[in-house]
Amino acid sequence: MSGQDIERGQRANKNRTGSSSSNNNGAHVPSPPYLIEDTETQWTSWLVPMFVVANVAVFIVVMYINDCPKHDQAFKGKCVARFLGRFSFEPLRKNPLLGSSSHTLEKLGGLEWTKVVQKHQGWRLITCIWLHAGIIHLLVNMLCLVFIGIRLEQQFGFVRIGVIYLLSGFGGSVLSCLFIRNSISVGASGALFGLLGAMLSELLTNWSLYTNKMMLFCRLQP
Repeated sequence: MSGQDIERGQRANKNRTGSSSSNNNGAHVPSPPYLIEDTETQWTSWLVPMFVVANVAVFIVVMYINDCPKHDQAFKGKCVARFLGRFSFEPLRKNPLLGSSSHTLEKLGGLEWTKVVQKHQGWRLITCIWLHAGIIHLLVNMLCLVFIGIRLEQQFGFVRIGVIYLLSGFGGSVLSCLFIRNSISVGASGALFGLLGAMLSELLTNWSLYTNKMMLFCRLQP
């Protein structure tokens, strides 16, 4: 009798630790071939929304200082959306992106090669990141920032994303200063490309993890 009890106990332990199990109704449920543990910390995204608010606020200040109706003499009152008063846009012939004049952008920190190299105004490498040529330019950049930046900040935290954003923006300004010498350069495109590169790098690094998750998801589907 004791030998039979020991054999039954071994069989029970083998059933409990095997690759398959049974539910309460006696149905045979196979176990997955591997187990993926999701231990990623989800951060609360606040820095990227603050970047969006800062860019919008700077654009409003630029349009207030620009004051198209005040200096629009050559075009005889052809400011776009003139009902906005001093916030109205420059004529489409001067700025098709619906924004301020190039003179205003230059005065408020737009990137220009002669200002940076010859007059040593290196601060323009930073200030130009927060300026935009027009409302169309602003909307496109901010939509890209929201779609890319919020996910990255939730996954990696505000410190890393903030550093990547600022360093990429600075690097983009340096490249613009080297290759664009006859016009003013503004915008956060360099910073956005830095975030996009970080997202692609994270995707390639964890490609096997995402593949395993997809395979597990497909196996669990009825």
